[in-house]
Amino acid sequence: MTSAAYRGIQTRRSFLDTCAGGLGTVGLAHLMGIEGLTAAESPSPLASRDPHFAPRAKNLIFLFMAGAPSQMDLFDPKPGLRKWHGEALPPSMTKDLNLAFIKPTAKVLASPREFSRCGHSGIEISDYLPHLQDAADDICLVRSMQTGQVNHHPGQSMLMSGSPLVGRPTVGAWLTYGLGSESRNLPGFVVLSSGRGASGGSSNFSSGFLPSSYAGVPFRKSGDPILYLSNPQGVSRESQRLSLETLRHLNAENQERTGDPQIASRMANYELAFRMQASAPELLDFSDESQSTKDSYGIEQEPTNAYGTNCLLARRMVERGVRVVMLIHASWDDHTNLDEGLKKNCDITDKPVAALIRDLKQRGLLDETLVVWGGEFGRTSLGQLKHVGDKVGRDHHPNGYSMWLAGGGVKGGQAVGATDDLALKAVEDPVHVHDLQATVLHLMGLDHERLTYRHMGRDFRLTDVSGSVVDKLLA
Repeated sequence: MTSAAYRGIQTRRSFLDTCAGGLGTVGLAHLMGIEGLTAAESPSPLASRDPHFAPRAKNLIFLFMAGAPSQMDLFDPKPGLRKWHGEALPPSMTKDLNLAFIKPTAKVLASPREFSRCGHSGIEISDYLPHLQDAADDICLVRSMQTGQVNHHPGQSMLMSGSPLVGRPTVGAWLTYGLGSESRNLPGFVVLSSGRGASGGSSNFSSGFLPSSYAGVPFRKSGDPILYLSNPQGVSRESQRLSLETLRHLNAENQERTGDPQIASRMANYELAFRMQASAPELLDFSDESQSTKDSYGIEQEPTNAYGTNCLLARRMVERGVRVVMLIHASWDDHTNLDEGLKKNCDITDKPVAALIRDLKQRGLLDETLVVWGGEFGRTSLGQLKHVGDKVGRDHHPNGYSMWLAGGGVKGGQAVGATDDLALKAVEDPVHVHDLQATVLHLMGLDHERLTYRHMGRDFRLTDVSGSVVDKLLA
C-alpha cells in the first residue's frame, strides 16, 4: 500500500474509532486520579516540591505539650484573680464556660506564680520558666488561643488535624504532602516522645487518608532509632538489596494492575528504610557535638536528659533536611497537685527548649525553622479537687489559652491577644486553632485554601472550612 492510499483511509472518524479504547483509558485514568483512586504518586512521594509562594520557613519543629499546660501559671498573669481566690464567681460570669469535670460553682484558684518582664520586649513569663525568660525576645506569645474541644483526644485531634474526628491527616502529613522533604535518607516527618504519652497516640501524627508515606515516623533515642531497622544476624546488605529489588518489581506489577496508591507508598517506605540503616545511627551519634552544646540542652543531666536529647535531635534533623519534627511531651493534665505537676514538667522542658532556640539562632537556622509550643487547650481559673485530701488542680479550658511561636518568619518579642481579667475567655484578637494552622502553612509557603486532597468525593484541607492567616504574628 502506498503512503497516499494509507492517508486516504485514515479519516478522522477511523482514527477515533481505532484509538477510542486508548483515549478512553487515558481519560478515565485522569478522572480517577482527580478522585485520588489511582497511583498518581511520583516515584519518590517525598521528593521536594515547590511551595505556592516564597516561604518564610523551610522546616517545622512542633513542641507539643500534650495534656494542656496552665496558661495563667506560665504565660498569662492574672492578679485580678486574687480578690476572688477561694470564692465562687457569680453565675453571670460563668454561664458560658465550657467545663469538662467541674461545675461553674467551683472556687477561684489564683496563681501563686511570680511573673517577670523579660528581655527588651517586656513579655511577662512565669518563674517556672527561667530559661525561656532569656529567650523572650525571640518568641511570639499568643494569649488568645481558642478551640471548640474540651476533652483531650478530640482536642489533640483538632490541634493536629483541624478536626475532632480521628482519621484526618495531621499538620506534619499535610506539610510533607505539600512540600515533600529535603532529606533522602530520613523521613520527612519524624516524631520524638517523652513523658507518659499523649492520649491521642498515633492519631497526632497520622497521615489519615493521605498516602502513608506522609505519616509521622516515631524515633527512639537509643538503640535502633526505629524497631527492626537493623538487619537480623546473617542477612547482609547485599542480600537485602536483592530482596528489595524483587519486592519492588512485584509491587510495581501489582500497582500497575490495581492502581492502588498505597503500593507506591509501600515501595517508597521500603527504600527509605534501606537508606536509613546507614544514616539514622549517625544521627543519634552525638560525638561530633561539643560538651558545652550537650550541657546547654541538659543531656546526661536529670530531669532534662530525655527531653534535651529530643531537642538536640530535632536540631540535627532539620539540619539534615527533615521537613517536620514533632516532640511530644506528656502529660500536663494537672487536675490535682498543680504546683508539683507543673513544676516537674517545666523543669524537664524549660532548659532544653531555650537551648533549642538559642542553638538554632547561633547556627543561622532559626530564620528558616518555625518552632511552635503548646497544648490542645488551657486550664481553668477555677480550682478542682478530685478527692478529699488532694492538692488543688485545674480543669480543661478551651476559651482562651496560650501558645507561642518562634523563628521562621514570626515576629518575636511580642504578645498577641488577651483574655479577660479572670482568664475566662479571649477578649482581644482571638486566634482559633484553624487560624494558627493557616498561619503555620502560610509561613511554610502554602495557601491553606489551596492545599487540598480529594477524598470520598470532596476536597479536604487542614483548616476544614475556616481559618485565616494571623498577620500580627508575621515579621
